[in-house]
Amino acid sequence: MSANSADRKRKHSSQTITELFTAQQKPNSNPPTTKRSRLDSQPTSSTVATEPAMSTANMYQFESKRMDSRGDEIVDLTSSPDKPKTMPQKNGIKKPIARPNPHNGAKRLLVKNFKVQPKTDPREYLEQIWKKVDQALLVVFAGGEITFSLEELYRGVENLCRQGKAEEVYKRLYAKCESYVGGKLKERVKEIVGRGDVEVLRGTLSAWAVWGEQLKILHWIFCYMDRAYLLPKQYSLHEMAVDLFRKIVFEDPRLNSKIVDGVCDLIAIDRAGEDLDRQMFSETIKMFHEIQTYTMYFEPRMLELSQKYVLGWAEKASVEKALAEYVKAARALMKSEMERVEMFGLDNTTRRDLLTLLEDHLISRKESRLINQDDLANLLEDNAVQDLEQLYTLLERRRLGENIREPFMKWIEDTGTATVFDEKEQDSMVVKLLCLKRQLDTIWKVSFHRNSELGHGLREAFETFINKTKKTSTTWNTDNSKPGEMIAKYVDMLLRGGAKAIPAQLSSIAMKQPAADEEDNEDVVFDEDTEVNNQLDQVLDLFRFVHGKAVFEAFYKKDLARRLLMGRSASADAERSMLARLKTECGAGFTANLEQMFKDIELAREEMSSYKAILAERQQKQPLDLSVNILSASAWPTYPDVPVIIPPQVKLAIDKFEAHYKSKHSGRKLDWKHALAHCQVKAKFPRGNKELVVSSFQAIVLLLFNGLREDERLDYDYLKEATGLPPNELNRTLQSLACAKLRPLTKHPKGRDINPTDTFSLNHNFTDPKYRIKINTVQLKETQQENKETHERVAADRNYETQAAIVRILKARKRIAHSELVAETIRVTRSRGTLDVGGIKRNIDRLIEKEFLEREDDGSYSYIA
Repeated sequence: MSANSADRKRKHSSQTITELFTAQQKPNSNPPTTKRSRLDSQPTSSTVATEPAMSTANMYQFESKRMDSRGDEIVDLTSSPDKPKTMPQKNGIKKPIARPNPHNGAKRLLVKNFKVQPKTDPREYLEQIWKKVDQALLVVFAGGEITFSLEELYRGVENLCRQGKAEEVYKRLYAKCESYVGGKLKERVKEIVGRGDVEVLRGTLSAWAVWGEQLKILHWIFCYMDRAYLLPKQYSLHEMAVDLFRKIVFEDPRLNSKIVDGVCDLIAIDRAGEDLDRQMFSETIKMFHEIQTYTMYFEPRMLELSQKYVLGWAEKASVEKALAEYVKAARALMKSEMERVEMFGLDNTTRRDLLTLLEDHLISRKESRLINQDDLANLLEDNAVQDLEQLYTLLERRRLGENIREPFMKWIEDTGTATVFDEKEQDSMVVKLLCLKRQLDTIWKVSFHRNSELGHGLREAFETFINKTKKTSTTWNTDNSKPGEMIAKYVDMLLRGGAKAIPAQLSSIAMKQPAADEEDNEDVVFDEDTEVNNQLDQVLDLFRFVHGKAVFEAFYKKDLARRLLMGRSASADAERSMLARLKTECGAGFTANLEQMFKDIELAREEMSSYKAILAERQQKQPLDLSVNILSASAWPTYPDVPVIIPPQVKLAIDKFEAHYKSKHSGRKLDWKHALAHCQVKAKFPRGNKELVVSSFQAIVLLLFNGLREDERLDYDYLKEATGLPPNELNRTLQSLACAKLRPLTKHPKGRDINPTDTFSLNHNFTDPKYRIKINTVQLKETQQENKETHERVAADRNYETQAAIVRILKARKRIAHSELVAETIRVTRSRGTLDVGGIKRNIDRLIEKEFLEREDDGSYSYIA
């Protein structure tokens, strides 16, 4: 029950007793019995108390019987009057009287309209108590030592509140505090106004700390008033103190801006790299929260000054710093700003608005600087993976990471185009493209966080530059794709040389870095098959970008034929693996001829095994060990017939095998390609016997030197007549035997060129540490003429394929417009190699001349059945 309600109830009780017992009350001098005293000493909820005496010492001392102002006795209804021992008889029966039970307590009697008259004037009591409180406040506000009793002041204020004087007490306290805050406390801050904003802030914090300590003492004294009077009104002593400090000190026009700018100056000091007074800044933020000025005053001003600072910083840094340095500095600035927010517990709204401000000025408004083509190209050129990752992460704060796509693709196209059309470095084209692809894949995975849009851009850029065509001397003025040719040759190098042929910059072992804490260097486990397969996968990924796969097919088939016929494949498993990859990528139609080539080699082996078994049964001894490969003309590349005079011993063995084959397979014709043959010849030199691995043309030339004397020579014309070789083939053969590193023949006079006047003799000083020696032959390598013929054949085939595609389209559509026909032709011929629009128009005109189609009056075309 509150003090006010209890006071009201006492008034009602006093009024009722006065009305009922005024005429009957008389002083009673007899003291109460011991029994009555014991009963009266027990507190009950129905006891009615009078107003307390006005002496603060006896503040809570109440007597059980008192006299009112007129001299009448006040009846204590909590006491039980004396009662007779027995009750009157009823119906002649005498009943015992129930004794009172002291544990049950007194019965509650509600008496209305009873008012107790106080002995002392409440106003006088108010002045008496407030005088003591006022003196105490003077001591508190002066910062003096507390010598008064806080309990006595607390009880005095409580009694005043119980008497209904709480409002008066509050008004006096408010006036006293307002006078103090607006006077002495405010003067402490105003004295240092001219010293600077930070000093004004420091003085304000000091005044707030003093006011907080004084408020604790005020709360001890006026605690009852705070809870009984202010709390029901949803107010408090603390709120009163905060309101006074905010209105009088903080919101003073001379102090407000300096206080707020003072804390902003602290932030500016921290941004300048100087030491920040962390304790002062933390206390300021805490004060702003307590006096409820953070959102209204501090936050807007801080954001306003931060915007000016960030704007100026961004303008200066974007001009003076390189892109990577700007990104690092911007990230560092944002990190420091957010750390300050987290460290000092600034509001989430401040963090949100400040972060938005930073991202807006450092990222959104500097987007053109961040995705500048030249700056980004420098980072890509230097393979700055970490710098690119920071750049992408910075842009992604505003979801602008995908905007790197255009300059990213531009750099890839420019770099790739320069590599593809670099005529001086054609042989290293594929290695450079693979290195570029590996570099860009790493950038995409690490720097760009596998962004799908940038991944699509990477592949589109590769597809764009790798299919660019240009009529140059390297393609013999055709519009063939040079990358298709070079990819085929790179695959040939891998399949011929195995893991040893892999360039160092592409080898996975070369890419591995030893661990920093590795003490012993253990041998690295190296699997050649795995290494080769990894390289084939990378090359195939490059091959997927090529549209005109006809060029790749032509050169791959020719190189595969050389490897199969010469037995130069490093691994049969690798050959099969590559064939399976091509079948998966391009379809069964693309690899049908290639698979047939492998089948021909297998059938040839079986055929030779059968032939040798027959010779063994007949006990026919051969002068030489002959091995023949029977090939399907449709599946293999076309080889020119080179005229040559075969030695009699070889001729005899060939004719014998041909007769056997025709007897077994009637109706078939064998066309011998001696230019593709190779031999193993045993040679006796004065300095040791050797076994020479040579081509068939080299063997034919060497056999002519059998039986010659040491000083005997053969001239060029004799060799030409005895071998029957054309001059160009004879020159290449003699050059490989007499002008290379290993020279079983000696040319007279010495020189690198073969002339018709030259003569040749056996090199009797020929020696080599190896017994089995392979003489490099020029004819096993591709010549410029062969390269030209391949390109021209592919270009001619492309025209035929384009014409066939046009006819198929017209057969299906019957009638089609010119633009639609060109677009459809480009679409269906993309996989094999697309002609330019001019080439397609020329083939349309050829088909019109051949009467496969005709041109209508509206410019469209129709099919002629």
